[in-house]
Amino acid sequence: MINSQPNIVSPASFTMEHIVFSPDLTIADNVVLENLSGEIEIGLLGANLESIKARRDSRDISALQSFNDPKSQFFDPTVLSTYDLRHLRHTLPVIVGKNVVAPYIASARRIVRHETDVVMATHLILYFSTSVPSAIWLFYNFTYLHGVLHFLMQAWYTGSYTLMRHQHIHQNGVLTKDSSLVRLFDMYFPYVTDPLMGHTWNSYYYHHVKHHHVEGNGPDDLSSTLRYQRDDLFHFLHYLGRFFFFVWLDLPLYFFRKGQTVNGARILFWELFNYFSLFILYQLHSKATTFVFLLPLLLMRLGLMVGNWGQHAFVDPDEPDSDFRSSITLIDVASNRYCFNDGYHTSHHLNPRRHWREHPIAFLQQKRKYAEEKALVFHNIDYLMITVKLLQKDYDHLARCLVPIGQEQIKLSMKDRAEMLRGLTRRFTEEEIREKFPRAGQKQKEL
Repeated sequence: MINSQPNIVSPASFTMEHIVFSPDLTIADNVVLENLSGEIEIGLLGANLESIKARRDSRDISALQSFNDPKSQFFDPTVLSTYDLRHLRHTLPVIVGKNVVAPYIASARRIVRHETDVVMATHLILYFSTSVPSAIWLFYNFTYLHGVLHFLMQAWYTGSYTLMRHQHIHQNGVLTKDSSLVRLFDMYFPYVTDPLMGHTWNSYYYHHVKHHHVEGNGPDDLSSTLRYQRDDLFHFLHYLGRFFFFVWLDLPLYFFRKGQTVNGARILFWELFNYFSLFILYQLHSKATTFVFLLPLLLMRLGLMVGNWGQHAFVDPDEPDSDFRSSITLIDVASNRYCFNDGYHTSHHLNPRRHWREHPIAFLQQKRKYAEEKALVFHNIDYLMITVKLLQKDYDHLARCLVPIGQEQIKLSMKDRAEMLRGLTRRFTEEEIREKFPRAGQKQKEL
């Protein structure tokens, strides 16, 4: 059942569950949210219908797996971020679908790493046909109108691009390895597109893969939220300012402290080389450099930190080193439709190499474990708005967006939910950090 208006489930008099099925949810998110809402209804009725739950889980997992299986009649590759393929087939004229869309999908499936990922080819075509020529033209013939329009276009692209690169850095590429020419392009296109989208060369890889996933929001993580009160504006500004101005130095120093001299030297080189390049370009054409490179850089730095704050704002003081209890899952439009299932952040931390289309399946397969571990699932809200609502201390809104899993959460009233969430944003003292992370500095994960 899909509605644009809230579907209110209220089998118990002491609580109300507001589950909103947005018409823009992905097919997978609809399946997951329907599955969870069914469990909430059963839980609130006080029923213990494990056999029904198991049959529903098996049905939903099989359906999601068939969408990802190229041999299945239900195979549903992602072609565009905005629309599902089945939507395109029903809305486009038959002649367009047959003579344009179908041949494109057939060709793209041969050059992408995973056959589900036609969208990767779509995005690369989009960026190299709009962002790249637009940037070049600004250096050739700059106008303020073009500069503003270019920056707005890049601002629209940055979320999807960053999560495409997220897939790229975790799986060593998004295009096929079968063609040496395609593989070469796959290796080097980020050196063209990264600075256009606000990334400095190779920083995302070293910070995210070699650093963040190793530390997992622990005390040695440069982007850790542990030492901050996560609903305090001044704490957030300190968090943002440190990353904004000092990550170029903090990250190399982190690697040096860990004895990873080569990684430290590499990231220091790329950071300094990137800023030196921007300085030279600014001397050559200050206006074009500002709109093409500097403004996207500032926007990206802001977006990364606002997003990471929301991803790791709720940390259980009992087990802060648990991936289940230090990250969250979102069933929402922005994170999952446009940003390659970035909402399944807990699933990603549990297995950083998991393909983005596998996250909803993995979530349903481990749903009981999520409930046992008191994991948090939200819907109808993205990471940016979670950060905003936290800084507004609007826990009532966050409580309404919570999708309770497991009987303990299901039985909570809205007020109790809000208080539970409030308790998970408290800063950790240094004494607590030493107690909860006795082996800080030694933690390693297989990536």
